[in-house]
Amino acid sequence: MTLTSENILLIGSILLLLSILASKTTGKLGVPALIIFLVIGMLAGSDGIGGIHFDDPHLTQSLGVIALTFILFSGGLETKWESVKPVLWQGVTLSTLGVLLTAVSLGLFISCISDFTLTEGLLIGAIVSSTDAAAVFSILRSKSIGLKGNLRPLLELESGSNDPMAYFLTIGITSILVHKDTSFASLIPLFFQQMIIGAIAGFLLGKAMTWTLNKINLDYDGLYPVLTLALVFFTYSITTFFNGNGFLAVYLSAIILGNQNFIHKKSIMRFYDGQAWLMQIVMFITLGLLVFPKQVLPFIGTGLIIALFLMFVARPLAVFLCLLPFKVNNRERLLVSWVGLRGAVPIVFATYPLIQGVEKSGMIFNIVFFIVLTSVTLQGTTIPFVAKLLYLFKPVKFKARYPLELELSDNFKNELFELEIKEHSPVIGRQIFQLKFPKTALIVLIHRNDKYITPSGTTTIHQGDKLLIMSDNKNDKDLIKQAMYDGQA
Repeated sequence: MTLTSENILLIGSILLLLSILASKTTGKLGVPALIIFLVIGMLAGSDGIGGIHFDDPHLTQSLGVIALTFILFSGGLETKWESVKPVLWQGVTLSTLGVLLTAVSLGLFISCISDFTLTEGLLIGAIVSSTDAAAVFSILRSKSIGLKGNLRPLLELESGSNDPMAYFLTIGITSILVHKDTSFASLIPLFFQQMIIGAIAGFLLGKAMTWTLNKINLDYDGLYPVLTLALVFFTYSITTFFNGNGFLAVYLSAIILGNQNFIHKKSIMRFYDGQAWLMQIVMFITLGLLVFPKQVLPFIGTGLIIALFLMFVARPLAVFLCLLPFKVNNRERLLVSWVGLRGAVPIVFATYPLIQGVEKSGMIFNIVFFIVLTSVTLQGTTIPFVAKLLYLFKPVKFKARYPLELELSDNFKNELFELEIKEHSPVIGRQIFQLKFPKTALIVLIHRNDKYITPSGTTTIHQGDKLLIMSDNKNDKDLIKQAMYDGQA
């Protein structure tokens, strides 16, 4: 089937619906949704039952860049500075030196076991050197996985910040293969230029986003996500225009914006969370359409060997070396090594040598695709098992979803927080009027046994109650917690 303007919306909507429904079903079985999106794209392609002929790496690359921009921005918005601050240097080391070590070790291995030259091996290593933000965000933020300590913020920080390094290496090595007069030494100043400009642009434009959203005072609330969208694309494009790393700028600007107060914050974050999922689905379906399974089959043996070396040697070697200066035990290093998920981004990066006409670029694309499929399938499905095996798994506590959501403006000084009444709490059995609450705090809602209760002074507190508390004073939170747990209520 050939895509035309008449049937593209129908086909696209059907593929989206199938992807969403399939992800809901397979999620209960522990299968990552990203695999489903990819498989649906392959089944719809020319080698599958859909028969859709799609062979446009230029369009795929453009969609991939747009999708990655959304995914990185959404991930940055949800990154809490308090969480990543303790692991900042660990994450930065993994996202720079770790990517380089992975690319080099894998490149050397590929050149030894195959007909690829060292430079071609390094190119494959660079393409698959970074952990994929979409894969890591979607799997770690699923309902089934909780990790002890600071592992989750470390993994999310690494996956969100290491794509710029992998992108730089991919573009640089591709340039060396295309332009024979380019040397590896010439990439060093270019690296510092891209990273410094990207970091400065991300910081300044992140601050500018916050100021703009709070000061512009638009007449229609629905225009705020649109304004943010324009600012995101402006951040990427203007940074790239000045030869900086646009992906780094987008991710940093999102972190800065997400850790500030701005108007319609919750609705904008919810909007970009939905857009990030849409981009993941579109990206994986498109990549599935682009791949011809029959062309991948001859490279399964080579791809499997490379994938296993990446998962069991190259990635762990890079992680252990990068985390040596930090207080991280071997069990945590092993888990970080295993959560080195490869997703759609390496496949998008593999289109760069394809478009530039690099020799053996078709082989490289198919091998990269199989590496990604192996990584997401094997690692993505076993993360909970490995975390339990290493005693790093912890139950996930889900916050109650209240029937009302209050979005506080920047000038609103009240604070909302949730408090769960645990076993042996001294307030169990007491009525609310008997609690020694600060005068500036009020229980506005109680979540009990899947029901919501509007409290009064005579409402009795039960074990397991989740209290939604509003306070005028930020210091009240610690005082109330102490009262609830230490018997001073």
